[in-house]
Formats: sequence, structure tokens, C-alpha cells
Amino acid sequence: MDVNGTVTEGFEAVRDAFVRNFEVLGDRGAAVAVYRDGRKVVDLWAGPKDVEAGDADGGGDGGEGGEPWAAGTAQVVRSATKGVAAVVPLLLHQRGLLDLDAPVASYWPEFKAGGKERTLVRDLLAHRAGVPALDTALTPAEAVDGLSGARAVAEQQAFWEPGSAHGYHAQTYSWLLSELVLRVTGASLGQWLAQEVTGPRGLEFWIGLPQAETARVGRVGPVDPPQTAGGLRTRPRRNVSEAWADPSSLTRRAFAAITPLPDENDPAFRAAELPASAGTGTARGLAGLYAALLGDTQDGTRLFTPETARLAGTELSSGPDRVLVVNTRFGPGYMLHSPASPLLSPASFGHPGRGGSLGFADPEAGIGFGYVTNAHAKSVTADPRAQALVRAVRSAL
Repeated sequence: MDVNGTVTEGFEAVRDAFVRNFEVLGDRGAAVAVYRDGRKVVDLWAGPKDVEAGDADGGGDGGEGGEPWAAGTAQVVRSATKGVAAVVPLLLHQRGLLDLDAPVASYWPEFKAGGKERTLVRDLLAHRAGVPALDTALTPAEAVDGLSGARAVAEQQAFWEPGSAHGYHAQTYSWLLSELVLRVTGASLGQWLAQEVTGPRGLEFWIGLPQAETARVGRVGPVDPPQTAGGLRTRPRRNVSEAWADPSSLTRRAFAAITPLPDENDPAFRAAELPASAGTGTARGLAGLYAALLGDTQDGTRLFTPETARLAGTELSSGPDRVLVVNTRFGPGYMLHSPASPLLSPASFGHPGRGGSLGFADPEAGIGFGYVTNAHAKSVTADPRAQALVRAVRSAL
């Protein structure tokens, strides 16, 4: 298998782990990038651009006629989008435009319905808002029309007293965060991100893929990891499996807030501004964004002040997750290091994407990390391929 890109001396273990992901863990097409102290030290890609072109055995050589993954190939990263989206409310807070201790209803009056009048902005960001599901699921068209989602979560009766517990807002996070940002700035979250963050820095990541970028995006799809994964294949706990099998459970309802689930290869889905699930980017763009939070690679400026970086890694939720049915930890918009979602260290903040993708920053080590794949496995928070790469980075350090 051909691996393209570069690795700085001392980070060869990351390349070895990347190769093993294809040879043993069933990757098809993927890329990984790592920045350390603002300097790119890993930038690798391999396999086919489209998941269907990969070998059935996971060899990843592209198959007959498959277009190879290129330096600028981008993919949908599912919930890894949430970590990118979280940059927007934290920058608004940093600029004095958004108070995390204010009620959401002070910016969005309609949200106070359904027992949510005391919900704070920090509750919304930390999955404590109490609306991880909807009594009536939205259609794919309603999910992206810019109106129906916000109206539905505003009218939804809270499933628990906001602020008293947490549960992963898998899909509803899109409309909660989008509407909050719209009310504060007058712009959509994807527009604000492009204008203020990714565009000026040339970062290859979009929440709302522009038409001009569609040709670079590969097709994603589900895959089953091989049984020869050396014990690293994740198996859902029995209680998670039972919760998913129960149509009335919050687990099932949270992930099915859009029914039927959208086609992630549909250009309309990629163009939609769904900050919970529809971000599209390269590994370099994902890692570069997290690196820019700590210290920009071009001129030494930071997106986050040291205080905001500390805030991003501050625990706001921990313990039993009412949706994921495991113990999870969240900061304001970010998933934090835990046994359920291991990152580089307890200082790390970022977000995985169901099926494999992962992005995070580690302020102590000065690391910005991004991994994207077109082969979506049956993992939620700790994909074996992403974890192998994180371990390799840790060993390099």
C-alpha cells in the first residue's frame, strides 16, 4: 500500500500506526495530520477517495479504477464537527458577546418553553439542556431548512431539569447551537466560522460545504472492522446495545431526531449547516484548526487566549450519560479525555465522530490532531484506528 505525505523525524511511529490501520484494522481511505507547537509534524494520506473503491479486505489500494485519496481530499466527519463548531461560541464569549452564565432565553426568548427557562448557555454547550431528542422527529428536509429545527427544540419539553444531568445531544445540538449563534451575531454559524476563523487562515474545513469545494470530497460508507483487529475492535456494552434496540430509549431517539437519517453523500447534506454532524474537512484542516486555537502556524497569534483555552478544557459535565449510557465528560462544546473517549492527556479537548474521525487539541503538549476516514465503523467515542494514532503520538512525545 502506498502512503503519501511526510513525517518529521521522531514521529515515525505515527506512520507505522497509520499503515497498520489499513493492514489490520480495516481502514479504506484516510488521512492523519498532527501539529506540534504550530509546526506540522505529520501529514499522511492513503487509500481511495471513495469508500466503495477500497478492497474488501481493507487493503486500501483503491481497487479497480478508484480515484486515490489526494492531499486535498476531504470527508464528512460526523460529530467531530461539534468540536469545530464549539470554536464559535467560545470566541463570542472571548469577545464579550456571549455570556455562558446567561439564560439561553435571554438571547432566544422562544427557548424558555417546555420547562427550559432556566437553561444556561453553558448547559446548552455541555449537553445539559435536557433536549437530546424530539417528540416528533424531523425529516431530512426539515432538518436543513433553517427554521424547523430551531422551532422544534424551542417547543420541546425538557426530558430532565436543565442543568441537573447530562446526555449527549447527538442531533439536536445542531439546532441549539445554530440558533444561539444566529441570535447573537445575525449570521449563521457556518458563515461566521468561515469569515472569522477558517477562511482567513486557509483551513480546509466547512460547516456548509461551498459548491466550489464539492469535487474534493470523497464518498463515505459503513464498514465492519476485521475480526483480526488484535483485540482492539470496540464492542458496545450490553446496556448500550439494549438501549439502542429500544425505540423508546433516549439513546435511540437522540440519534433518530432526523428520520430517516440523511444520505451523507448527498450534496445537499454536505451543503447543510448542521454543526452536530455535517462538517466536511481534511485531516490537515481539522488538525490545523486545533493548532490555531493554541498558536497560529503563520504569525504566532492565537485564536483562543490562554484563559479561553483553559475554559475549553474545563469539565462542565461528568458521570453517567443519559444518552450514551456510559460515563462521559464534556467541557463547553468539547468532549474531554475519559476512559470512554481517550484523548492524548487529561488536558486535551476535542471531539470524535461516530465511525472514526477525531480532532483535538492538547495545550500541555502543544498538539493539534486530526484524523478523517471514509470507512465508518461501528464506533461512537473511541474508534480503534483513531486510538492507535493517538497512542503513537503519545509515544513520539
